[in-house]
Amino acid sequence: MRFFWIIPFFLLQDTEAFLMKNAKVKLCLQASPMNGDLLLEDCNPESDFQDWSWQGDSLMNHGTQSCLSAVGDDRVQTSLCGSGGYTSWNCSNSLLSPLGSSQSYLVANRKGVALNNVRGVKAQWRDVADRSVCEEKAAKAEQERYFPAALASTRVYDHTAGNTTLALGIDQKELEELLWFFRSEDSSTWNYSVLALSFMAMILGLFLLAINVVRNRKRKIHAYGEAVESTQQAELEVKQSLMPLQEYSPAELRKQEPVLQDQRSGDVMVQWKDGTVTSLYTEI
Repeated sequence: MRFFWIIPFFLLQDTEAFLMKNAKVKLCLQASPMNGDLLLEDCNPESDFQDWSWQGDSLMNHGTQSCLSAVGDDRVQTSLCGSGGYTSWNCSNSLLSPLGSSQSYLVANRKGVALNNVRGVKAQWRDVADRSVCEEKAAKAEQERYFPAALASTRVYDHTAGNTTLALGIDQKELEELLWFFRSEDSSTWNYSVLALSFMAMILGLFLLAINVVRNRKRKIHAYGEAVESTQQAELEVKQSLMPLQEYSPAELRKQEPVLQDQRSGDVMVQWKDGTVTSLYTEI
């Protein structure tokens, strides 16, 4: 049963990042990777430089791995988290103010962002779902309440059992199984392999299709030839049944020639089935 309640920790650890959108200008806070400046750009959930997360009372940018910090009275930039220059922030009613100062707030202006004592819409920060960034902080605190320790570093020694266990209540073997199950690796090799197999399957499918087309064409040609041959044979049989053929030898033809020579002009001669030739009209 200990496996099931630890699973949400792995599922929620990548969902803590959020975008900080100003309620007035409808642009998102973006950290510059070059000099630590802060910009207001169109919201892009795919950009790591617009992803922020609460680390206690600090706001960390995922693209630069630096924290939102106040410099001087009104200037704001990003600086290395944990250094002396980073700032902790108080969040209330979507308003962000440096911890310990209740007179200045993070506001949006034409040049970017700065600290000002304005409490209007320009000082309100929300995420892309129009939730207050303060709600994100509360959600992160609730998550840390149920998952108080990181799996890789928090260990306690159980003197009674004589083995090393995690503060979460699982031993090293179970932890290694969980880490292997939820491992994240580069999937490029697998993607290229699937792409190559898909291409080979497509080539094989085209080859089989070509073979099928050729065979169907040959079968149709053969069937057509057989149909023509059977039709011609049927026509020949019909002709033979209607008009029986008689073969005459040269002797018979010579025997009939004198009869034909004795014909007179105007006579109509009829050749009967038995081979005899007579005049149609006899003299009366």
